[in-house]
Amino acid sequence: MTTGNIHLLSDTLAAAKAENRAALVAYLPAGFPTVDGGIEAIKAVFDGGADVVEVGLPHSDPVLDGPVIQTADDIALRGGVRIADVMRTVKEAHAATGKPVLVMTYWNPIDRYGVERFTEELAAAGGAGCILPDLPVQESALWREHADKHGLATVFVVAPSSKDARLATITAAGSGFVYAASLMGVTGTRASVGAEAADLVRRTRATTDLPVCVGLGVSDAEQAREVADFADGVIVGSAFVKRILDADGDQAAALKAVRELAAELAAGVRRGA
Repeated sequence: MTTGNIHLLSDTLAAAKAENRAALVAYLPAGFPTVDGGIEAIKAVFDGGADVVEVGLPHSDPVLDGPVIQTADDIALRGGVRIADVMRTVKEAHAATGKPVLVMTYWNPIDRYGVERFTEELAAAGGAGCILPDLPVQESALWREHADKHGLATVFVVAPSSKDARLATITAAGSGFVYAASLMGVTGTRASVGAEAADLVRRTRATTDLPVCVGLGVSDAEQAREVADFADGVIVGSAFVKRILDADGDQAAALKAVRELAAELAAGVRRGA
């Protein structure tokens, strides 16, 4: 039986902590701007200094994602992206870099595809796990059983609105790390990530030993440094997607832009070290 790379994910986050810094976690959707172009973009982001990459499974109704990622998802879906393409993206990105690659997906596509089949294929591709923003913990037993069997992390999302008892329930069920949404709302770049996120990390850490990574709103090195002061990982998505959109179909320019952004953010998460 193939096992996924949850240990590689845990080791990578632990290594960043040992260097007294936060990990840089990047997000890019599969199939954007094309399947092959998306794979190259992920390699470029790793090359620039990302520690972990989340591959988005494009969805027609992404409740957590703001307009930039919705635009990218739309491009991917119109290009005909399939779950098989997501798996190939994970496989090639991991094989080329040896780094941990997760999938971020809403529950509906997994449910339709089949939990056993999805976890088996993700593990076979070398995936490290899944971030499941809309799967309620109390309905996650089947997923977690198969994820555990295949060596995959189950990353749940917590929000500033989560009460302490709820945080404890969520973190007890999760593995790999906890995704802390820094504010109420959708993904996108923000002027400030702010105090709410720091408070959420503090409350989440009180319930678990898992690393806590903060996403939603980080777009530049200064914000990355700000979040790195209190979080174990800094998650950046829309800013990378926007660089590719801004390149307007010029693949070389897009790869250069995301590599440079990764390098700037990687410097940001190290600056407080």
